[in-house]
Amino acid sequence: MKINKVLPVCFALLFASSAYGQKIKVTSGQLSTLKGIKALKIEYDYSDLAVGKFDNEEDYINKRVTEMNDKEPGTGDSWKIKWFDDRTYRFEPKFEELFSKYAESIESGQKVNAEIIMNVHTIFIEPGYNVGISRMPASINLDVTFIKGDEELAVISITKSPGSDAMGYDFDTGYRISEAYAKAGKSLAKYLDKIK
Repeated sequence: MKINKVLPVCFALLFASSAYGQKIKVTSGQLSTLKGIKALKIEYDYSDLAVGKFDNEEDYINKRVTEMNDKEPGTGDSWKIKWFDDRTYRFEPKFEELFSKYAESIESGQKVNAEIIMNVHTIFIEPGYNVGISRMPASINLDVTFIKGDEELAVISITKSPGSDAMGYDFDTGYRISEAYAKAGKSLAKYLDKIK
């Protein structure tokens, strides 16, 4: 009898949380300018990045490095190297893997020779956390700009792209963030599919 009362509440909570999730919209230009696109060269930009409660990434990094090194010398410095390495080895590959999977008709990647560039500018990262008894997913905000020569064709904003592991095993910050990039890549590909 209790299950019959609990299930509707669970579904209501699930629906409410999804209503405040990821949002994608064109903030300038027209999607129609991308119609028939066959190839995209992907570039990444992390300038002017805010992280969590910090307006700039440098302040976030300095605080984390100091806290970690105070607890165990050297761990903060190792964490800082990993923070930057994750971009190349985790975030970008995850974004490209899911974008390519769902935008099959578009050849894309950092090494693709294409006249249109897709600049993926990360403007915000919420690292989230998972301490076993409590967790918060990571999320990212991106501005994706499509450029042909000197012309800006369109800008698509992706906000609150979530990143977590469905089973709850996302204790690693880099893993959570890479899942947010995966979700963003998949959602962007599906969004672009509208213009076919």
